[in-house]
Amino acid sequence: MATKDSTVNDQLEFMKLVGNLKHLKRTGWVKKGINEPETVSGHMYRMAILSFFFGENEGFDSNKVMRMSLVHDLGESIIGDITPHCGVSKEEKHCREVEAMNRIKSLVDKNGPGQEMFDLFMEYEEQKTKEAQLVMDLDRFDMILQAFEYEEKEKSPKVLEEFFTSTEGFFKTPKVIQWVEELKKQRSNFSLSSEKGN
Repeated sequence: MATKDSTVNDQLEFMKLVGNLKHLKRTGWVKKGINEPETVSGHMYRMAILSFFFGENEGFDSNKVMRMSLVHDLGESIIGDITPHCGVSKEEKHCREVEAMNRIKSLVDKNGPGQEMFDLFMEYEEQKTKEAQLVMDLDRFDMILQAFEYEEKEKSPKVLEEFFTSTEGFFKTPKVIQWVEELKKQRSNFSLSSEKGN
């Protein structure tokens, strides 16, 4: 049985791991040479905030959506942000993430919050519940919203097109699909106004 001191030490180690995400820049933006790219924690935070739009009226457990948003990339605090362009297979990435989440579970009370974090991560990975599918939609939506924000900031329309193309046809949640359509309209208008300005 763990002593109180060892439990507290493990919890502090976990907190430090989470702190890594405040500084871990998202690999996709780094590879694109984005100035001041967002961090993994910034990405997860906005996803968690977006969960407020999905309550019982929409048929979702918004508390679960928020918590899943906050843990879906938690393993990156140990393994880093692995993208499809990093030369790591989906299977290998999944194995590394599960291993990282098991490490986190061992630090954060295996039978308490650590188990809940692990279970939420696995639910997200398996994509069998509507909450998991929504969190995946929020993950993709936050990415394209961020891409458009970078295009606007740099006054460079359509330079991050590949991020939009990679999500085409994957969204499932009606409200998120509405957001995507509106975002595309704004992006198209931005592109047209930029062309007229030249």
